[in-house]
Amino acid sequence: MTDIAATPLDSKAVDQSAPALKVRSYWQTVGYRLRYDYMTLFFGSVVILIILSAIFAPLLAPMDPYQSSLINRLKPVGYKDFILGTDELGRDILSRLLYGGRISLAMGILPVLIATLIGGSLGVIAGFVGGKTNMAIMRTVDVFYAFPSILLAVAISGALGGGIVNGMISLTLVFIPPLCRISETATSQVRSLDFVEAARATGAGTLSIIRVHILGNVLGPILIYSSSLVSVSILLASGLSFLGLGVTPPEPDWGLMLNTLRVAIYINPMICAIPGVAILITSICFNLVSDGLRSAMDVRM
Repeated sequence: MTDIAATPLDSKAVDQSAPALKVRSYWQTVGYRLRYDYMTLFFGSVVILIILSAIFAPLLAPMDPYQSSLINRLKPVGYKDFILGTDELGRDILSRLLYGGRISLAMGILPVLIATLIGGSLGVIAGFVGGKTNMAIMRTVDVFYAFPSILLAVAISGALGGGIVNGMISLTLVFIPPLCRISETATSQVRSLDFVEAARATGAGTLSIIRVHILGNVLGPILIYSSSLVSVSILLASGLSFLGLGVTPPEPDWGLMLNTLRVAIYINPMICAIPGVAILITSICFNLVSDGLRSAMDVRM
């Protein structure tokens, strides 16, 4: 019987393994999608410009927003040095618009951030612990759903009184219930999954499971919903100031400017619309950025 000798492999024909595919993490995938979502990037740039213009209002404002002049009352757009005209007291509208963005944006963003921390935490606790804890938290939250958001904000602001701080408190209390509901629903869905049960079986503590396994899966829906509330918060804050329950004169605020410029609606209607246009553009931009963020964070899309 003849032995067949094995031929040695040619060094040039060495088997080369295929390169391993780089697997992106969830947040890397979100960043990748946002990078190629040009519409979201455009409106996000507009939001950044609005925020920067409010932050650097002292450098950008051409005049003192509090300086009045009865001689220059209700001047039209482009009158002399007043690019956007003057208000009922002769104050420069452009300067007040820039300074008013500070208050309007603060009252639109800060209540949502605080409500996200409080409502999100309560929802995660209620959804993960369940039982009587869930019952106590969620039934308390359900009480706030008996009132529309705007009526609830007006009622709380009316009880607390006007002012920036009281306005932020009322808006925060309005946004806590829906954020708590969103986080509780997401947590209830995640806690029954296999990897959470496996973490419990290995002896992991409650705080460790929430921090490692729960938050990573519920943070996306919470952030998406909270980002959509910023535009609502800006509208509600402007509405409170328009009704005299938010910012008090002579502080510049877009909603308060709408209220005080009502006297000029038959004299110079164009300047009356300027604060409303600022509110409209800002709200639309925040809404479109929120929609882009939702699309990027939805892994099924």
